[in-house]
Amino acid sequence: MDATYDSRMTETRSAWGAVICMSLMTFTLVASEFMPVSLLTPIAEDLAITEGQAGMAIAVSGFFAVVTSLFSNGLLARFDRRTVVLGYTAVLVISGIAVAFAPNYLVFMLGRALIGVSVGGFWSLATAIVARIVSGPDVPKALAMLQGGTALAAVIAAPLGSFLGGLIGWRGAFFILVPVGVGAFVWQALVLPRMPGGGTASTGAPFRLLANRTFALGMAAMTLFFAGQFALSTYLRPFLELITALDVNTLSLVLLGLGLAGLAGTSLIGLLLRAHLSAVLIAFPAALAAIALLLIGLGPVAIATTGLLMLWGFLTTPIPVAWGTWMTRTIPNQLEAGGGLQVALIQFAITFGAFSGGLLFDSAGWWSAFALGALLLLGSAIVAAAATGARQKAGRHGNLSYGMEGTAAC
Repeated sequence: MDATYDSRMTETRSAWGAVICMSLMTFTLVASEFMPVSLLTPIAEDLAITEGQAGMAIAVSGFFAVVTSLFSNGLLARFDRRTVVLGYTAVLVISGIAVAFAPNYLVFMLGRALIGVSVGGFWSLATAIVARIVSGPDVPKALAMLQGGTALAAVIAAPLGSFLGGLIGWRGAFFILVPVGVGAFVWQALVLPRMPGGGTASTGAPFRLLANRTFALGMAAMTLFFAGQFALSTYLRPFLELITALDVNTLSLVLLGLGLAGLAGTSLIGLLLRAHLSAVLIAFPAALAAIALLLIGLGPVAIATTGLLMLWGFLTTPIPVAWGTWMTRTIPNQLEAGGGLQVALIQFAITFGAFSGGLLFDSAGWWSAFALGALLLLGSAIVAAAATGARQKAGRHGNLSYGMEGTAAC
């Protein structure tokens, strides 16, 4: 369904209230999706499973997010978008309850599957909804506010989960998000305007973009980056406990520092992206691959590990912004289709990285998950270099397709 701004839908104050409540939803979604990262050890102990099996909670939510983001808009195209968003919020609440009270591993994973449905469905509609409830010139500001909820959750979800897990248990940490989800549901019901469906949506448009070699290489590099990141970062909690030997309070502080470093990196990345986008897309993953290998050798040294993880956070968090910028320069006239594919590929990469890292963590040892992360990150840097070269070559020959305009050099 094409999103267009309808000035009759809402007054300005109500529109921004809707954007703010959607930001609360993005915060709750991201916090819920990645909360297990900092709680793997207590989850595994309570459910009598391994840390690798607990890490699969990230993988299963990512899998269902992929499926939902690719197909939900077509299946639900005729429904009012307000109703659909409220439905995804209700699924989020049900997921939180299922996880918090899970009597066994199966129910726990079913709850995680539901959060994947909510994540994929909400994000596949978020940009289109923002474009319908605020005026055209205000759309970038509204999208920035939407991402603000994501950034905040990325900073505090892991350390907050670790702290609450030690204070009230991992089940209590998950359950705290339930009333937040209920609040988001009520707020959305009050401020979101009705947004009639009735259109049709094709799931083929995003895939047709892959016929362009430059875009396909870029998406491959982005996928490798996220897979490498989550092959390692999913298992930081057991690594810091078992190898670095940190207590819960110190571990929480380290994870908080990692998140704050990521927030700092995101705040500063704009200065680099204006003139050095290609360097960021190539050099950052290569540096992260080196950090992953250094963590294998220096893991028992607490000070060195802490410093490396701060650098890890500083370099990983800005890269999604860099790939978003790359996409606006590469397919400026196909951003809706490209954005849908991007969400699906990111979720696929998270699933693959967490799943593969978990298998290696259990079978070959913790270091093998970190080695896999390094390999995938190095692959991302290499493919990003190929994508940059292909884009520059196409620009020189005037062959940028799908509305590619090459107005800004990579």
